[in-house]
Amino acid sequence: MKSLYIIMLQSLRPLLTKILNPLARNLNINPNIVTIVSPFVAVLAAYGFANHDLILGCVAILFSGFLDVLDGAVARYHGRSSRFGAFLDSTMDRFADAIIYIGIIFGGYCDWFVGILAIHSAITVSYVRARAESQGAECNIGIAERAVRMIILMIGAIIGYLLGDIYFTYIIYILVILSYFTVGQRIMYVRRQLK
Repeated sequence: MKSLYIIMLQSLRPLLTKILNPLARNLNINPNIVTIVSPFVAVLAAYGFANHDLILGCVAILFSGFLDVLDGAVARYHGRSSRFGAFLDSTMDRFADAIIYIGIIFGGYCDWFVGILAIHSAITVSYVRARAESQGAECNIGIAERAVRMIILMIGAIIGYLLGDIYFTYIIYILVILSYFTVGQRIMYVRRQLK
């Protein structure tokens, strides 16, 4: 069963292509450069959260996510897709995930233990998929894939800015639960394929 995220992404793909292709056409550079810039923008998000600037954190996550999509568009448009590029992209995503949560911990939006669980769960969601695919199994399901988690985090930051920090804290707890639930979903899904 496909996740809601996959269905939404497939329905948005024509719109994303229409937006990204003109940018990709005019950005004839090595897509790995765009990939490497993205986590540095995530550092800006971490800085925002660490300094209680939820709007900066939100905007930086949005821009980092945009770059994360743009690198793939540049690679596809200019025929520069590569296995190393996919590996680098995945690695930089993990770095970005961790640094954002480190900023949230420093900002005091959650205690260190919950923050570590947030980092661990986010990285484990991706690890399970990578490990499954190395075994020849498909694993593109789950309620809280990375893009969904980042969207929830941005919405949480806006809610926290408008209604108070405690609401952003609640979002962190919800993300930890959803992430570990996704790990369980993926394990069960892969188990059915590899039995």
